[in-house]
Amino acid sequence: MSASRTSVEVPELALRDGKLSRRTRVVPEETPVAFSYGGSTHAVMMATPDDLEDFAVGFSLTEGIISDPSEIEEVQAVFEEKGIDLQIRLADLQNKALTARRRHMAGPVGCGLCGIESIEQAVRSTPSVRASTLTLSEEQVSEAVRLLGGQQPLHLLTRAVHGAGFFVPGKGLIAVREDVGRHNALDKLAGAAARAGYTGADGAVIVTSRVSVEMVQKTAIVGSPFIIAISAPTALAIRTAEEAGMTLIALVRGDEYEVFTGMERIVPTVGTEALKAGNG
Repeated sequence: MSASRTSVEVPELALRDGKLSRRTRVVPEETPVAFSYGGSTHAVMMATPDDLEDFAVGFSLTEGIISDPSEIEEVQAVFEEKGIDLQIRLADLQNKALTARRRHMAGPVGCGLCGIESIEQAVRSTPSVRASTLTLSEEQVSEAVRLLGGQQPLHLLTRAVHGAGFFVPGKGLIAVREDVGRHNALDKLAGAAARAGYTGADGAVIVTSRVSVEMVQKTAIVGSPFIIAISAPTALAIRTAEEAGMTLIALVRGDEYEVFTGMERIVPTVGTEALKAGNG
């Protein structure tokens, strides 16, 4: 395949007001994207075929393969008949570390937790972000989600993809990425923010999906002390965020939302200080 489009118009038969009519609808593309290091495939994701260099960098960061974008020497997207192979060349030290890591892997899979072989690895220790001094006002939480809603062109076109944004106080959303997979959108965002010179500690991760444990782990790995979501979290995600010292906010609806962990990072407005103290 050649450079891929992110959406396609397809015919459909629609039932509206009791009547059938032939129409068309725009739907997102979904393509196998392989991550290859040193000529060997590490994982394959079903993904929206765009922002591929961000995807390569972000995946490498959130999977702990690299700690900085400079540790990747080159990313080449090879478009094949049925998918895309992201051929990633690492610096020598990182390449040796990945080779050693592979010796202990049962085999990579296309999922949110790649290259694991045991239950213990699936619930592995998550990096702490407890030392972060970043805070957000109540208004900034709502503002961040509102801004994300207006910067998702593929979602507005198809209503079928997830979005992830990085909100920096005083600067707004410095990056937004979309994908059919919520983990992919977060990986692309991590890559975009890192390539722009930001660290996770500079801001908050905003997502349109539910908050699973993998989303918390990836957010902590890149160093952000905030994950803010439109949908609900899982119980394990809440426990993991608590252990990592992360602020987890979910179910954001306009100016209303629920804070599950890290309440001390939310700067209250006048009139809500007592409530915060009572629930802290």
